Amino acid sequence: MKLVPVIVFSLLCTQCFSQQNAKNWKDVNYAGGDAKVYHDLDIYLPEKPQPSYPVVVVIYGSAWFGDNLKGMAMQTLGKPLVDAGFAVVTPNHRSSKDSVFPAQINDIKAAIRFVRANAAKYQFDTSFVAITGFSSGGHLAALAGTSGGVKNYTVGKVTQDIEGTVGPNTNFSSNVDAVVDWFGPTDVRVIDSCRTGAGTVTPNSPEAILIGGPIKDNPDKCALVNPITYVNAGDPPFLIFHGDKDPLVPICQSEMLNAALQKAKVSSQFIIVPGGQHGPGVMEEKYYKVMVDFFNEQLKLSKK
Repeated sequence: MKLVPVIVFSLLCTQCFSQQNAKNWKDVNYAGGDAKVYHDLDIYLPEKPQPSYPVVVVIYGSAWFGDNLKGMAMQTLGKPLVDAGFAVVTPNHRSSKDSVFPAQINDIKAAIRFVRANAAKYQFDTSFVAITGFSSGGHLAALAGTSGGVKNYTVGKVTQDIEGTVGPNTNFSSNVDAVVDWFGPTDVRVIDSCRTGAGTVTPNSPEAILIGGPIKDNPDKCALVNPITYVNAGDPPFLIFHGDKDPLVPICQSEMLNAALQKAKVSSQFIIVPGGQHGPGVMEEKYYKVMVDFFNEQLKLSKK
């Protein structure tokens, strides 16, 4: 994956939505007030009054390089979800330049715990907390979905704290009830070629910077980054989108995740977008509707 932002954002207006909907909170610190912008999140509620709203956490893509792109997450995946009646929470997270993995998933899990801890204050219906994201945000969404309940985890000689201790709400769950993954990476060892041991990922690639060292020298760290490592039958339902012409994250990344989920008997829908690239052709209204319908279906099932 190249050292570039993964979506063209020049046409997006990160302030437009806030001008249309006054029922929101900006720059809320989910880490207990540490004054770090990468630990801020925004909250958006639908305009239709309700006692509470089911929640979707939306994560931006940035090749793990961004630590303050939450407004862009709202303008892409967040807006159709708010329009459909979901509360949307868009967290920032530490970039790979701020801290190596697992800092990024630690932050996302802290944001999910924040949602549950502050349900009454922000009208969250925490009987349904889902997650979505694109590109590196898709990776983090998928990882949040498969690593529910995981704390310290060991692969080979490396142990990492996947849950983390960010923020004051560590007594709350970071589990999610449904996942929509938009063309996220999975196995960073083979992201350039999808051939095990191909060794084509360069030393300064986003994946190498994320784990803090060369890919070929750190197979255990690579496994700990991989959502597939944690897949089990208790995982929430998944919906995965990927364009078959994606030039940055090859479609085999989502094929591998979908296959692992199905092998574990986890409900997983995989939508291959013909001609879809890394965002263009995939992140479009017709597929946003599929995402909304998926979350609505999972919400209904959760109420039975």
